[in-house]
Amino acid sequence: MKHLTRAFDGQNQWWKFLVVIAIALVVGQIVGAIPLIVVMAVSIAKNGGQVPAPDNAMDLSSYGIDPNLGLALMILPFILTLVLGIVLIKSFHERTAKDLVNGGQAFRWKRFWLGVGVWGLIMLVLFFAQLLISPDELEFRFQPELFIPLVFVAVLLIPIQSGTEEFIFRGYLAQGVAGWTKRVWAAILIPSVLFALMHAANPEVKEHGFWMMMPSYFVFGLAFAITAVLDDGIELAIGIHAINNTLGAILVTSKESALQTPSLFFQQETDPVSESIVLVLSSVIMLIIFKLILKWDFSIIWKKIEPPATIDEV
Repeated sequence: MKHLTRAFDGQNQWWKFLVVIAIALVVGQIVGAIPLIVVMAVSIAKNGGQVPAPDNAMDLSSYGIDPNLGLALMILPFILTLVLGIVLIKSFHERTAKDLVNGGQAFRWKRFWLGVGVWGLIMLVLFFAQLLISPDELEFRFQPELFIPLVFVAVLLIPIQSGTEEFIFRGYLAQGVAGWTKRVWAAILIPSVLFALMHAANPEVKEHGFWMMMPSYFVFGLAFAITAVLDDGIELAIGIHAINNTLGAILVTSKESALQTPSLFFQQETDPVSESIVLVLSSVIMLIIFKLILKWDFSIIWKKIEPPATIDEV
């Protein structure tokens, strides 16, 4: 369990986490958003300042901004947050990016691609099942001049956004909780709750309600966390998260979606209850598949985290 025991290095003080998170998230998100704010201001000025506020704040096309440019600009804050996080964690905790990913090993690309393949296949099966069962819910709107650039932007940049979230929640915060509680289940549960709360400002929450959407975010975060703990690293979780957001941006969007993209299909109506049920069942299937492939031992979840013999406990 090198990923979690890396926290037993004498550098796990709670105040360091507060400083790193405050600077990396607040500065990263605010400074990283400046290019988007400038582009929005220029676009609004070109329209004489008469731009109605959209129902979905993520719908940048309402401001006259190309949706693919808007998507790229929305990912910039995550890039800056990741860079700041790596630098600050090295300075405050003396841990490298590798330490946060899997306890210090080289990045396991086979695990990343396994996550992409398994969850990508599940998503595609669900998508085509929806097409067959409820074709009227999906409006085909292929626009090659917008869709082709979208594919490039999504494939190149969305994995960075997803990887940043995994680096912070399943890497950095999971190690912190592991060092404080010495319990695997806590290192899974607490970051998953924080991950769900981080999405509380998403348009889906505004549309369907906090208590309707939070279980979905929590379940997905929980699946990521279980994956990271059982696989002793976050590469699988990064792959799952990356393909989920990438395919989501490319295949289907809706009026309340956080990613307003020129996707292949537009979903007329969404049912958060049925989608939550499908997400839970799909996540369980995914974990079973990984258990069969990687021979996971789920009993690890209930074990106490023991510090390495060569490292004193914090």
